[in-house]
Amino acid sequence: MKYLHTMVRVTDLEQSLDFYCNKLGLKQVRRVDHEQGRFSLVFLAAEGDENAQVELTYNWDPEEYSGGRNFGHLAYQVEDIYALCAKLQDAGVTINRPPRDGRMAFVRSPDNISIELLQAGDPLPPREPWTSMANTGSW
Repeated sequence: MKYLHTMVRVTDLEQSLDFYCNKLGLKQVRRVDHEQGRFSLVFLAAEGDENAQVELTYNWDPEEYSGGRNFGHLAYQVEDIYALCAKLQDAGVTINRPPRDGRMAFVRSPDNISIELLQAGDPLPPREPWTSMANTGSW
């Protein structure tokens, strides 16, 4: 058995690509547009880890999705959790669970998918403003 990908449905493909690629740092691996079926599949992965992919499924005809929390979360290991959280925050992304412990944080995609960020190796020493930052919303 081999892990292939995780699929999440998105309501605004451009907004989602901006979040996952420009803000979170994933790269597009492959894209398939199905004219007849009226949907697009965009596969994303972290640099150097192309075997673990996220498939964004975008249905061209508007649909309303609910229960994004039912999905659970995506998890990514990062080199510097503080630097990534600062980058995300500067880009307007809410840090729902700040990395107070230097090890773990949570954010949400534009479609309310929970994303866990985990520090590679040992936790970083506690650092402000993260140590004092409260949780925001749910994660």
